[in-house]
Amino acid sequence: MAHNLSGYHRALDLFEGLVAGVPRDGWDAPSPCSGWTARDVAGHVTGGQFLVRALASGQPEPDVSTDPARFVAGDVLMSWRTARKECAAALTPDALRRPIPFDGLGELPLGDFLEAYILEPLTHAWDLARATGQPARLDPDLVHHAFATAQVVAASLRTEGRLAPPLPAPRGADEQTRMLAFLGRTA
Repeated sequence: MAHNLSGYHRALDLFEGLVAGVPRDGWDAPSPCSGWTARDVAGHVTGGQFLVRALASGQPEPDVSTDPARFVAGDVLMSWRTARKECAAALTPDALRRPIPFDGLGELPLGDFLEAYILEPLTHAWDLARATGQPARLDPDLVHHAFATAQVVAASLRTEGRLAPPLPAPRGADEQTRMLAFLGRTA
């Protein structure tokens, strides 16, 4: 079965555009992620590419949440592009069929995981945009997909302390605002 990774690639493209738009002196700006700077957010998502590559090859997964800036120590955009390219090369048809554990929900093929993984780069794209004063409007199709994923994985992430409690969304809020509130962020 072929996996449709177009949403995954579109989410990475969106994130990359925001990384490219960060001013040179903007990497130390605080982000909506408590205790993390813009560089930490970029490092976390860049580390996520190393994590996906590890899943594709059966290697141990790196910790992408402790000192995430280490993944983008020099030129952030270059670090991101290199990690993305190396990850993409590892996503062979065999790798995409490899079963991987999925947040207490059993196993699923890596390709299916990547279709759900959109939530990660998409949410952190918003965090990076907010931290660096860039437009934070996300692709509505990706938001719709990511919000559905969030509703499946949120409980286990909150149990592990990796996701903030949900916040109430304003009445009549659009889906992006509702998703961000569900993820504990105020738009």
